[in-house]
Amino acid sequence: MHAKTLLGIILLSFFGCQEKEEERFVFFLHNRFLEEHELHELHPQYGRTEYREILQKFTVSGLRVISEKRSGNVNAREYAITVVEQIDSLLGTGVTPDRITVVGTSKGGYIAQYVSTIADNHELNFVFVASFRESDLESIPEINFCGNILTIYERTDPFGVSAQGRKESSTCTIPRFREIELNTRMGHGFLFRPLSAWMEPTIQWAQGNYALR
Repeated sequence: MHAKTLLGIILLSFFGCQEKEEERFVFFLHNRFLEEHELHELHPQYGRTEYREILQKFTVSGLRVISEKRSGNVNAREYAITVVEQIDSLLGTGVTPDRITVVGTSKGGYIAQYVSTIADNHELNFVFVASFRESDLESIPEINFCGNILTIYERTDPFGVSAQGRKESSTCTIPRFREIELNTRMGHGFLFRPLSAWMEPTIQWAQGNYALR
């Protein structure tokens, strides 16, 4: 289902809800492997991307999830623009930016970083999972963190490094910035599954519990 159609369905349901002011939304952006493969296909090293299970875990926590399976190796910046348009539509219904969180894993995390840059709204929330290398500062200089930022990375993952350098180079307001280093010993494969290690802090962040536990 196309993301804009999915957003329309979400908003239709949202308007019928009596607890509008309490709703919190998550835009979930999955990894690169799923762009080029079907849901049932197995990564040779990490197995199946448990996309539906991840969405379900967000949903049972009470969050409204907006997501689609991308295909065709999309351009990260161009796709981010479409997400920003969806966020703007949501804001137009009266949803406040602090109740919107953009979560991205791997390539989805890079798309989320572009969303943060383009939206330029320091009240939005973001969770970047396994999506930063120190070389990004030179290879993707246009990224500018903006908003409440949580980064999660795995010690045994090539993308498992602190994004503190990006925070320091960013010029937008970052009211809150937290980082979590995991040690699952699963390499980049940890994000293929709805592991509590990364999903629980992500859900807490999306629920406005910035102190985390």
